[in-house]
Amino acid sequence: MPDPQRSEAVAWHRKFAAATNNRAWELSVQERSAAESREMLSAAYASAWHWAQVGSELNRMRATMLLAEVHALLGFGKSALASAEEVREYFLRVETPEWEVAFVHVIHAHAASVAGEVAKHRSSYELALAALAAIPDEEERNIVASTFSHVPRP
Repeated sequence: MPDPQRSEAVAWHRKFAAATNNRAWELSVQERSAAESREMLSAAYASAWHWAQVGSELNRMRATMLLAEVHALLGFGKSALASAEEVREYFLRVETPEWEVAFVHVIHAHAASVAGEVAKHRSSYELALAALAAIPDEEERNIVASTFSHVPRP
């Protein structure tokens, strides 16, 4: 018999996971104050925690992708790159839409740049350019491009 309390908890986890994910991504593409940077980091971790409770592997990997980007934005090169490499390994072995492949390369390039990994930065940056150009939907391409705009050129 279904447990109504468990069903309610799952619904709340999903609601909070989505809300904190959206807030962290929103903050990631704008100029931020120090307080907003802390909020972005907290929101990314909150989203990852909620998805860990109720999400699929895809949800958890998307949360890890967000953490990689947030860590890169905040200058945490080592942890950003570790997360970006985990995400890249996952998304490049499963069927993945063009926009998500582009995000994988963009965020890996950003993390590699912050970590001082010049060759990885250069390689992923070139892959990101190609993947961005391959996104057929203009709105999706613009969303990825807003994140890519924070990645330094090699």
